[in-house]
Amino acid sequence: MHLIRVGGCALNQTPLDWDGNRDRILAAIRRGRERGISVLCLPELCISGYGCEDAFLSPGVQRMAWRVLGEIAPHTVGMAVALGLPVRFESGVYDGAALAVDGRIAGVVCKQHLAGEGIHYEPRWFRPWPAGRRGSLVVEGAALPIGDLRFDCGGVRIGFEICEDAWVADRPGATLAARGVDLILNPSASHFAFGKDEIRRRFVLEGSRAFACGYVYANLVGNEAGRAIYDGGVLVAAAGTLAASGRRFSFADEACTAAAIDLDAVRLAQSRLRPAAEPDTADRVAVAFTPPQVDAAGPILDGDGRDPWERGDNVKEEEFARAVALGLHDYMRKSRSRGFVVSASGGADSSAVACLV
Repeated sequence: MHLIRVGGCALNQTPLDWDGNRDRILAAIRRGRERGISVLCLPELCISGYGCEDAFLSPGVQRMAWRVLGEIAPHTVGMAVALGLPVRFESGVYDGAALAVDGRIAGVVCKQHLAGEGIHYEPRWFRPWPAGRRGSLVVEGAALPIGDLRFDCGGVRIGFEICEDAWVADRPGATLAARGVDLILNPSASHFAFGKDEIRRRFVLEGSRAFACGYVYANLVGNEAGRAIYDGGVLVAAAGTLAASGRRFSFADEACTAAAIDLDAVRLAQSRLRPAAEPDTADRVAVAFTPPQVDAAGPILDGDGRDPWERGDNVKEEEFARAVALGLHDYMRKSRSRGFVVSASGGADSSAVACLV
């Protein structure tokens, strides 16, 4: 039995709140360290905020995101932490996830499939990263690997699916599995919708089973930018089994969930389900860090951390009440308003909002 403790943290971020976003990320890293997490996944674009819209195209925003990443990286000593930010490479801007390992930035993976339906407009700001492409990104005179990468941390091989990457038929996880990854991290910004949590659970479980790996999913929480509500939730699975799940609709700035996964069991599943890994090492980023093993006599996993209402008979009604309450709370505090004016028509919609205010 070879146990490592992995986890994710839901964050309530605000677009372009550089100091606040950094401080909440540092608080999440501290919380993860207290929980004994050695590999921590944080949400998509958590450094800049997901809702920056056209500001993503600003070189100033891109530079500031890198500056904040540089401030955060030294705090990752003894851990590997996934951090999301916009990245300019050559002539395009990409939705990136940097892996900071043991105090240094190891490289950047970029999102391959962009969300462009419903409330999402990612193709307006970002380019999809082509599968199999790799390059070198120069930041402050230092060259960093960027692209479709996998990270080898002392023999623990880590890959990424970024939010929408897991919702499409040709998931990057399939090629990552063929390249021998043990753990897939999924930084997400997945807005709330009725019944959506069950879909997320299915693709996390199915991904961990089909790809024979550990899988960590971390989502934003709260009303980030005034238009969309995120329900949070962290999911950890291994080889088709859900190891831990976190609370949704939390009013806390950060909420961590952790589980210990058995790499021996994962690799046994790999030997049964996968063909031999491709010998090509061009996509491999070797990192001089080995996640420490967890004592088998200690706590192995958090288990099902959902609130009791999520297993009740009125889940849809509970989701509605909690989503609106969280959204209104965040809108008021982030806009620095003193309250709300409710235009009451006497119908169901305005009556419900009046009750929830």
